[in-house]
Amino acid sequence: MNHPLLSILTPMYNESGGIDHFFRTLERSLENVPVDYEIICVDDGSADDTLLRLRSHAERNPRIKVLALTRNFGKEAAMTAALDFARGDAVLPIDADLQDPPELIGQMVEKWLTGEYEVVYAKRASRKADSLMKRKTAQWFYRLFNKMSEIHIPENVGDFRLMDRKAVDAIKLLPEKDRFMKGLFCWPGFRHTVIEFDRQERAQGESKFNYWRLWNFALSGITSFSTFPIRVGTYLGLIVSFCAFVFAVVVIIKTLTTGVDVPGYASTMVVILFLGGIQLFFLGLLGEYVGRIYKEVKNRPIYLVAAKWGFDDDQTA
Repeated sequence: MNHPLLSILTPMYNESGGIDHFFRTLERSLENVPVDYEIICVDDGSADDTLLRLRSHAERNPRIKVLALTRNFGKEAAMTAALDFARGDAVLPIDADLQDPPELIGQMVEKWLTGEYEVVYAKRASRKADSLMKRKTAQWFYRLFNKMSEIHIPENVGDFRLMDRKAVDAIKLLPEKDRFMKGLFCWPGFRHTVIEFDRQERAQGESKFNYWRLWNFALSGITSFSTFPIRVGTYLGLIVSFCAFVFAVVVIIKTLTTGVDVPGYASTMVVILFLGGIQLFFLGLLGEYVGRIYKEVKNRPIYLVAAKWGFDDDQTA
């Protein structure tokens, strides 16, 4: 009996210290799962010996396949590369830090094999492993994004999910260069279900995302899937114009009834700085959207592959 093929996708950047533990845990978790599988690891220009260790595991286990990118393109580009080379009937992205438990894969596959769902989300029921600040900022981001965007991103759901080939093929039709994968994964829709789990501490290493990078990541996500921030400028401009009109009427009436009043320097400066700040803010916001257009029209490739191991000779993206 031929089992369906599951492609497990793992972008890696400087993950040398945890690779052995990652494969040991992942392969043990897949032993009793009723699928054939391939593990596609993408070395995203690591500066340590991550690639060397990945190659040794690919030689040990023919199910492990390795892509080496020419430089560090970022996690979203590395994930795109893994999606392009995946040949499975379903794909499942998972991070090498093992905060998303591989032991959950069996349950996700079981849900998918029923034929009722094309997507199985793994939702974090608890984020105790994260700091209070990170939990709060993540909560604010999901709520803000879902209010602004036409698509809905499930709260506390990361890249760890199982997607049927139908969903993967739909995602591969999305050509944008500045990629926000959480949004792209959700954009096609399809029937989905949720499995909850408690997120663990990182098995090895430290997160590559600091708060500044997370802020830029959130800004990229919002501007990728919503024009609402620019629309706010229109509404705010109308409100300020209306207030200015009302104030002008008040000044005219006061001048006609009580005479000319010399305006104060402080109030004038407050108004000028307030309006100037609003203008600069929305000019910068407009620049975000123009910058995205600039990246798209250049039409540069999302990533470049330097070498690959474990793939068929004729297998390309």
